[in-house]
Amino acid sequence: MKQGLLKNIVAFSLAATLLAACGNDGKKTKQGNSTPFEGVTTISVDETFKPVIDAQVQVYESNRPGTKINVQYKPEVDSWNDLWIDSIPLIISTRRISESERKFIADSLKVAVRQEVVARDAIAVIVHPDAPDFAFTMEEVKQILTGNYSKKLTPVFDGVKATGTVRYLVDSVLKGAKLSPDAMAARTSDSVINFIASNPSAVGFIGVSWVGNQDDSLQQSFLKKIKVAYIESTDSAGKYVLPMPANVYRGKYPMVRDLVYILKEPYQGLATGFAVFLKDEIGQLIFKRAYLAPMLRDFSIRKMALKEGPVE
Repeated sequence: MKQGLLKNIVAFSLAATLLAACGNDGKKTKQGNSTPFEGVTTISVDETFKPVIDAQVQVYESNRPGTKINVQYKPEVDSWNDLWIDSIPLIISTRRISESERKFIADSLKVAVRQEVVARDAIAVIVHPDAPDFAFTMEEVKQILTGNYSKKLTPVFDGVKATGTVRYLVDSVLKGAKLSPDAMAARTSDSVINFIASNPSAVGFIGVSWVGNQDDSLQQSFLKKIKVAYIESTDSAGKYVLPMPANVYRGKYPMVRDLVYILKEPYQGLATGFAVFLKDEIGQLIFKRAYLAPMLRDFSIRKMALKEGPVE
């Protein structure tokens, strides 16, 4: 498809989506400080999703030149605290809001809270290119996290505070077991990648969107420095798979988590427009391109940079 035609399709799809979201026969109704078509807003995002949310914001703003979305990337616990700040109308996290929390916010801030699972992310396990072990069962992953693996391997996470990745591993993998006292926390996901690249005895845990996009030159440079490990499939003992979208869709890759937006904007402003965009075709395609599994659109899955193959 020619570049100009693709640009027109993207612009048309975005405009149609926002017109539908705003209602009023497509007229702009400015009830607050912004509309889906113009203004400035600030959103709070779990820092583990920076690559894909950066891409979403770039496309949205390029098609609506009058908009500016300021993204605050934070550990998940800090983003979650932003739910109680009325100046931040949208957060993006791996955790859903409970009914009691929804009611509390509605009562305290006098605003309705909406949430939607827009994509599913996989947690990638990364190792040094020369690491002899690059295929693990989930029991072995747990042993690495607790410090009980047959070899001394140091687990390394993204974020010096609790990110969605850390919470998932503690809640869904360890399930009450204690994390190894030797576990390390790097400040960001790219810091995890750089640490693993120079430490053969370390194992990193990051969101797959940091290492899966074959169209991103930075991520391709990451893949030259580390190796993405295979994890035993949920449906076949002895078969190992990579965190590819097809394996996430089909439930074969065992470590997956939802990407959820929680919206509490009291009018149809810029945050509402961006939330709608994440659900629409272009936003869902961007998730797919970042090698997350889009949850609201059914796309065929093409090959990704992390090519599937036999474990040697």
